[in-house]
Amino acid sequence: MRSARLTVVLVAHGSRDPRAAASTSSLARAVARARPDWQVRASYLDHAGPRPLDVLAGLPGGSRAVLVPLLLTAAYHGRVDLPAVIRDASSLPVRVTATDVLGPASPLLLAAVSRRLPSDGVDAVVLAAAGTRDDSARQTVADAAEALGRRLGLPSAASYASGPGERADEAVRRLTAAGARRVGMAAYFLAPGLLYDTSVRAAREAGAVAVAEPLGNTPELVRLIASRVETVLPGPLAAAA
Repeated sequence: MRSARLTVVLVAHGSRDPRAAASTSSLARAVARARPDWQVRASYLDHAGPRPLDVLAGLPGGSRAVLVPLLLTAAYHGRVDLPAVIRDASSLPVRVTATDVLGPASPLLLAAVSRRLPSDGVDAVVLAAAGTRDDSARQTVADAAEALGRRLGLPSAASYASGPGERADEAVRRLTAAGARRVGMAAYFLAPGLLYDTSVRAAREAGAVAVAEPLGNTPELVRLIASRVETVLPGPLAAAA
């Protein structure tokens, strides 16, 4: 019998680091607990499996699926890889829709970032991100850092583990030179991995007193994913995230 449940496919970048897949699987379980009417599956564009197309190909004919890109910027993977998955899925007997990426920063996303930042009395914050060569995507991270600073009432800066832009240690030292005494590193990462570890190491070596964990399965992130899905479903739109 054909299942009437919607299938929500979380599409992560993928990593050689097994912690990343474990974190994505944990997030998928959290979304499934929040929305038991959905079948929630994790998938990966690279490294770990399954691939999104493998998940879609395994669904019964006539199923409906929504792909949610677990990406914080609309850089290469959001602009190229996801549309390619949709094109490849057009031959399957499954209705497939994709949501927007999880960024740019919204109140829910900033709340998730803030939740992970240890409350150790920091007086400035560096928002550490993976990095990209896409100028517009990188600007959304800078905007997120500025918005996080306003939310916390603290001086803030963006940093990037790869590509152009300040590294975490450079941003920490700049804020310290401007008078900050207790700089914390917030994480604009969904899961742990090499680039997250690079940012953590650099921030600590520069004197950061607090380092946030990746967003993982925070309640706000779960709500943001649900909101993204609901915006592409028929019927009333979800409240703006």
